[in-house]
Amino acid sequence: MVELTNRTLPRVFLDRVAACGDQVALREKDFGIWQSVTWNQYLTQVKQFALGLLSLGFQRGDHLAIISENCKEWLYADLACISLGGVTLGVYPTSPSAEVKYVVRHSDSVIVLCEDQEQTDKILEVMDDLPLVKKIIVKDMKGMRRYPKDIILSFEQVAVLGRQLEKKNPYLFLEEIKKGDPEDICIMIFTSGTTGPPKGAMVNHRNVEATTLSAAEAMAVVPEDTVVSYLPLCHVAEQIFSLYLPLFIGNTINFAESIATIQNDLREIAPSLFLGVPRIWEKLHSSITINIQDSSRFKKWCFHQCMAIGYKKANQLLSRKKIGTGLTLAWWAGYWLMFRALQNYVGLRKVRLSLSAAAKVSPEELLFFHAIGIRTKEGYGMTECTGLSFIHMEDDIRLGTVGKPVSCIEYKLAPDGELMKKGPSIFMGYYKNPEATAKTVIDGWLMTGDVATVSEDGHVSIVDRKKDILITSGGKNIAPSLIENELKVSPYVKEAIVLGDGKKFISALIQVDFENVGKWATNRQLAYTTFKSLSMMPEVTALIQDAVNHVNEKFARVENVRKFLLLTKELDHDDDEMTATMKVRRATIYKKFAREIEMIYKG
Repeated sequence: MVELTNRTLPRVFLDRVAACGDQVALREKDFGIWQSVTWNQYLTQVKQFALGLLSLGFQRGDHLAIISENCKEWLYADLACISLGGVTLGVYPTSPSAEVKYVVRHSDSVIVLCEDQEQTDKILEVMDDLPLVKKIIVKDMKGMRRYPKDIILSFEQVAVLGRQLEKKNPYLFLEEIKKGDPEDICIMIFTSGTTGPPKGAMVNHRNVEATTLSAAEAMAVVPEDTVVSYLPLCHVAEQIFSLYLPLFIGNTINFAESIATIQNDLREIAPSLFLGVPRIWEKLHSSITINIQDSSRFKKWCFHQCMAIGYKKANQLLSRKKIGTGLTLAWWAGYWLMFRALQNYVGLRKVRLSLSAAAKVSPEELLFFHAIGIRTKEGYGMTECTGLSFIHMEDDIRLGTVGKPVSCIEYKLAPDGELMKKGPSIFMGYYKNPEATAKTVIDGWLMTGDVATVSEDGHVSIVDRKKDILITSGGKNIAPSLIENELKVSPYVKEAIVLGDGKKFISALIQVDFENVGKWATNRQLAYTTFKSLSMMPEVTALIQDAVNHVNEKFARVENVRKFLLLTKELDHDDDEMTATMKVRRATIYKKFAREIEMIYKG
């Protein structure tokens, strides 16, 4: 296990600035031009904002909520709050006002940092239900000239207050940092809330250090590594990559313009480390697949020939078999003919380590990237263990598993197969919810709620969430996520919800990918106007039936999807059908689509 230094995060920050002062810490695109921030400038911004918060009456133990897309101000505010002994929490910027109200109110936040007018409006809409909120700080004040100035300040106004206070007391910032203790709660991360209201997981400095150092060791992170920050900073995985790894290791963070421009940003930045959730890998894969389908016959032929070589080499590498000279030469021919262009297209030609995490991903999805030369690993973690706890180490990659535990984690399986974890990264409990905490941490062991298996060589596989396992009327246990992930390998399937608990057979609700299926329909001169009209076309049903048939061939007959129904609306976070992290809320789906499910089983 890595040795913990028992420093607080602000102390780690000061040490990093002392070591790397004039080196670039952050890069952000502004009007199409990349702007750099050195570690010294980073410290100045954090210090000014922290002292500005003190001027506003922020006290040790207070909570600060941040509602914003990823940007440098997110990090400034986070470290500023933590430096004062406060607790930072993120709110997903895609959240509707009702969800924002719940998180801000439940967390007892006294100050809210908003990105812009849109996010500020969400707070003002529910301000009467947020009695503890004293001030709203806004990064971008555009369009807010007539907003109430008694409670709203700009980010720059707070920095000005900080500069004024620093002139009066130059050492106040350092004095506040010295008061910190490694056991202090420093961040609160809200769970995705797939089964109910999100819970605020309390994490201390020691939890963060244990996870960060163990993750850095497992991924062999070095100061020269670069990262693209694009997944929501509310999520613990992105915080580890964008905030804590740089503090401990010193690597550079680049902020993508938006999630919509991530592919272009990746091409520009060409990061050496890349974290992607399954949906990102699925989109990158389907984007290649769809473009190849629209290309010339010769290009399609070249693609399929190269991919056959790529898959052969990937499978041999994964099986630890020696690669012959002929296959090596053939793969390099494929590299210059096709793979290099594909790597450039997805922006990962220079990536040293790419990782899929946050949810289960189909092994077939990752095998595709291995075939084109991007050896993507899978990791597994939880908010409650401060992020990453299992990963494929070095070249020991077993697709379909999440690898082995990082050095700060020990684990075992309960009699029913539930994965249990213990170590210094395990969180301090749920905020204002001792009952849930007592059910989650028992005798120091974190009850993950995930059913797992362990192979003879020590690789852990996550079967599914314990609560999601389906038991058919015939008594067969089915892990729905395994089937769902295989269905989503198809570029035409965006979401799949497998059904069958207590039923005679397995079925599914399927949401088509509007963009890809729409393109498919247009190429065949099939007219449609809306998502609903597209989904109701018999030709589209036949297209999805082909995808379902392909998946059924991979599973035992009892696990085959016998019937499916295409949803006529896209699942939406605003409609409470998806979480902010785009996970399906199964209970909501079962309730909202009860009539459709009944149609499947009653014909």
